Amino acid sequence: MSEQNITRLNINSKELILIGTAHVSRHSAEQVKEVIAAEKPDSVCVELDEQRYKAIMDDNQWKNMDIFKVIKDKKATALLMNLLISSFQKRAAKQLGIKPGQEMIQGIESANEHGAEIVLADRNIQITFARIWQGIGLWGKMKLITAVIGSIINNEEISEEELEQMKTEDMLNSALKEFTNTFPKLKVPLIDERDQYLSQKIKNAPGDKVVAVLGAAHVPGIKKELNNEHDLEALCERPPKSKVPKILAWAIPVVIISIIAFTLYMNPAAGMQQIIAWLLWNGSFAALGALLAFGHPAAIATAFVVSPLSSLSPVLAAGWFAGIAQAYYRRPSVGDFESLSEDVYTLKGFKDNKVTRILLVVMLSNIGSTIGSMIGGADVIRLFIQNLT
Repeated sequence: MSEQNITRLNINSKELILIGTAHVSRHSAEQVKEVIAAEKPDSVCVELDEQRYKAIMDDNQWKNMDIFKVIKDKKATALLMNLLISSFQKRAAKQLGIKPGQEMIQGIESANEHGAEIVLADRNIQITFARIWQGIGLWGKMKLITAVIGSIINNEEISEEELEQMKTEDMLNSALKEFTNTFPKLKVPLIDERDQYLSQKIKNAPGDKVVAVLGAAHVPGIKKELNNEHDLEALCERPPKSKVPKILAWAIPVVIISIIAFTLYMNPAAGMQQIIAWLLWNGSFAALGALLAFGHPAAIATAFVVSPLSSLSPVLAAGWFAGIAQAYYRRPSVGDFESLSEDVYTLKGFKDNKVTRILLVVMLSNIGSTIGSMIGGADVIRLFIQNLT
């Protein structure tokens, strides 16, 4: 049995065997099977949380999704980002003729075969996303969305040999450094905190011998963090939301409405210009977002009509209404849900699948509405100042 990518440690009289894997590598899955068969551990830790465990073990999970509920619960953008992020891994796995996450599946199957306890050792992915999203700011969010969407457009093939080379520590650290240089604030919640969480879960796993199946990127950090104690509850807390965005969300509409009302009182013609500017800028950019998402004409019209009003309300979003209109007029079929995991491989798949089309309509309409409200608000203020002079 090859010891490559295997780290053996003894912590508190417990034997820990860490297997560093590439998530789309056939060799990694085979090595996981060999190690568990040879070591017969008491526990097998896998780098999954409950949500991803269900997703990776059930190919038909999408069939039960209620797209209207996703929109109403304000989870459309989160779901779309989840699909986008997983698309690169799935495309590479498909290219290599294996199932994404096969090494995790193998770890679970081998644990069951040898009577080892399965430990889902990773932090809830929604917590990780929340901590990432709140920590990168508006510009960071835009850059991240652009980069993730770009991963779908990029059709460059990756050989299995290259994937195996990526597991060497020098190359991996180099790649990680480049990634965190682009998005430096992502490293803490995406890598560092999860290293801490994973290390504590591995130490807490029952039995005297534990095998942990991990992405190779986490092994160096986990080796370091195993020497420390970590509060799992603290690592799972959602970051407190700043009060500033909430205050601004209410203050800006009040200011815009007040300016328009004052201008209407002082100069009705100028006030009407402000109203028209607000309506056109907001509506046009929201509609453009829906159009770029290849939305149904009804969804585009809905975005145009709703955006000027929703931009004045912190509790409404044009994308939600546009998404519901899209879902109503282009209701996804069972086939769309069944093929969802396949369609995320390509830009064409995202465009053609009615489920992802709805999610794109929601996200791009909201982005367009935000841009339109910024430009429209600036135009309202410009006309106000112009009227004063």
